[in-house]
Amino acid sequence: MKKFEGLLMCMVALLVQLSVQAQAGLSLGGRITGTDNRKIENGFVRILNTDRSVTCDASGNFLFTDLAAGNYILEVTAAGFATSIEEIQLQKATTDLVIRLAEADRQLDEVIVSAEKKESRLVNLPYSVSALSEKQINQYRLWNTRELTGIVPNFFAGHSGDDRNVISIRGITTTSYDPAVAVYVDGVNQFSLDTYIPQLNDVERIEVLRGPQGTMYGRNAMGGVINIITRQPSNKTKAFVELTNGNFDQYRYTAGLQTPLVKNRFYLGATAMVQGRDGYYKNQFNNKSFDEQQGVSGNYFLKYLLSPKWTITANFKHQNNRNWGAFPLVNGLETALSEPYVLNQNAVGKMVDNTSNASISVQHRSNKILFSSQTAFQRNYRYYRSPLDGDFSPLDAVTIINDYGKKFNKVNVWTQEFRLNNTPSASAVNWTAGAYFFAQEAPVKQATHFGEDAEMIGAPMTNFSSITTSNARNRGLAFFGQVEYAISPKWTVLAGARYDYESRRLNVLGEFQPDGADPIVTRPDTSASAGFSAFSPKLGISYAPTAQGRIFANFTRGFRTGGLTSLGSDPSQPPLFSYKPEYSSNLELGFRQELFDRALRLGVTVFYTELTDAQVPTLVLPDAITVIRNTGKLLSRGIEFEVAAKPFKGLELDYNFGTTRAKYSILKVSSNGEELDLSGKRQLFTPSVTSMLAVQYRRIVFPKAHLGIMVRGEWLYLGEQYFNLSNSIRQSPYQLLNARAGIYSRRSEFFFWSRNITDKQYVSYAYDFGAVHIAPPATYGLTYRYTIQ
Repeated sequence: MKKFEGLLMCMVALLVQLSVQAQAGLSLGGRITGTDNRKIENGFVRILNTDRSVTCDASGNFLFTDLAAGNYILEVTAAGFATSIEEIQLQKATTDLVIRLAEADRQLDEVIVSAEKKESRLVNLPYSVSALSEKQINQYRLWNTRELTGIVPNFFAGHSGDDRNVISIRGITTTSYDPAVAVYVDGVNQFSLDTYIPQLNDVERIEVLRGPQGTMYGRNAMGGVINIITRQPSNKTKAFVELTNGNFDQYRYTAGLQTPLVKNRFYLGATAMVQGRDGYYKNQFNNKSFDEQQGVSGNYFLKYLLSPKWTITANFKHQNNRNWGAFPLVNGLETALSEPYVLNQNAVGKMVDNTSNASISVQHRSNKILFSSQTAFQRNYRYYRSPLDGDFSPLDAVTIINDYGKKFNKVNVWTQEFRLNNTPSASAVNWTAGAYFFAQEAPVKQATHFGEDAEMIGAPMTNFSSITTSNARNRGLAFFGQVEYAISPKWTVLAGARYDYESRRLNVLGEFQPDGADPIVTRPDTSASAGFSAFSPKLGISYAPTAQGRIFANFTRGFRTGGLTSLGSDPSQPPLFSYKPEYSSNLELGFRQELFDRALRLGVTVFYTELTDAQVPTLVLPDAITVIRNTGKLLSRGIEFEVAAKPFKGLELDYNFGTTRAKYSILKVSSNGEELDLSGKRQLFTPSVTSMLAVQYRRIVFPKAHLGIMVRGEWLYLGEQYFNLSNSIRQSPYQLLNARAGIYSRRSEFFFWSRNITDKQYVSYAYDFGAVHIAPPATYGLTYRYTIQ
């Protein structure tokens, strides 16, 4: 009897094992065709939230093996056809699927986003997201994240000439080196303005989440999130070369390759770019070009599939820029606009700016759980090889020096995120949970030198330097979670929360150094520390009247971290001040709908945002030190409208509109030792209106060679905006025209493009003390691209 029982147990165990093996070895396959059932060659099918993909054969057939039972989302693409998404419940081997694709000239692509830190359909998301595909990025000719201005409603980005983008979404804007809009590239938080790479090259898609996103993205996502996903290698070999030349001796040469080294196992991806141009500005001091730029960047992947469930991805990105005239600024708005692209600076410092970003990602997918771990290290080393003009004039008054060797002016950041998601399923509950950790170190040494003419700007003496040496050590952790519950087939509720804690420590040393003498300590090495915490809840409800539409209402909260300000030169004042985090709370109501067999996509959102404990920066001159205080409360409200349409074959329309009214209900700042009440003033870097219309027409003129023509026009309108807290630096409304036209075939395209066709001069950035940077003039060029896929 015992032997029989033992044998029975062995048989049961064997059956269980065989059952598990059978479940883990299911096949999923079929065929992709056109809507008229004609075969589609070389289509590509990818399973979302995995690294499984396959290229279809000449008859359109595809097959996946070794799949566990469960729900899968397939992304199906083919040249000349609109991207389609298919949701599959796999319970047994299935090899007879038929997926029909519509022509791209007649139907919009289905949009995939990873805004919830897992891939899903845009139409199903219950909050405001703008998404741009690789195709749209090329059509808009986007080379930098700041060029998203207007394309995304209520989005604005500018910079002072050093390529550090100041970004505003819905009136929530960056006012310090801790951004108010978080940027993620391939899942890695670009920690600060120093360590992120704004150049766009070989990007698969860009997602912009509008409004506070503190629950899922944490620190500095109080205005929103820019989520950039670059092209990663797969089983399909893809390669491209792109060559661009334009006026101002502009050049941009890029090349990329993604290929399997061992099919279904080991993959390589590499993209490189070389770019440069002459300066837009002319320096009257030496009669030479100013702000000439050169840069090299790259993005490299190695991906290894340990098994159908485990994947390891190694990634390295870098950007190495050189800028001869990093701050093309002119004192005074009237002077900047009356004599555009002309300045007079006696000190032209060459800026060396090297940024790198390395990461290791591990992913595991079981029948019910998606696990991911991402470890990243970011570094930026930025210095000026010769003194930089600090008074932006021909006077020998103020220059900035920071070339003190590799020990200083180097920012290092380590981040770690662990995340768990449930796999797509028929369950009513979908959830995400995770933890995030970081460590940052930033040793800085910088001197403000006062020259022969220093007394003309109010300095007490001439020919000396005020030197500040500091080292910031910051640590932080966070825990987050979000749950969606479908209370019925049409109604879904959402709830989430995140807790962040951050500690900061800052050491500062102040020195005075007369020219030709040794430095004298004016402020002994002083340290201070502070801790900050934040709770970021999220609540929402949505209703899906159809499978292609959703109405949603949300409350979200975000924060920008607090910190410690550096010292000033006045020894009578405390050397270090702490300032608190600022918080944004947002209510939004919106809907998204696809109509007419996905020939039309609409989205409308209204929002109301309240920002408390606003961090208000004040630049202390001539020290060139920014002091930050919590002294304000801001109210912002507005409307956003997005539409994409293909009304008839070959014609594509995109229109995006946003209006924001962002005003300080409380704002008190110090000025010349007195308190100044600026309540009622408008927010910085926030156009009252953003409006972008893009019209594009494509047509095949030689069908046998698949040779076609394309013409595209873009109209951008931005309403009035302000660049200082007192609202005395104002940019009136303006409009820009862009164009692109050329020919294309299956593998090649050759286009002429032009941006700011009418050569409109307008302010891109201005400091509160009056230094102004004018945006680029009219630019144009030719681009040739050859693609293998």
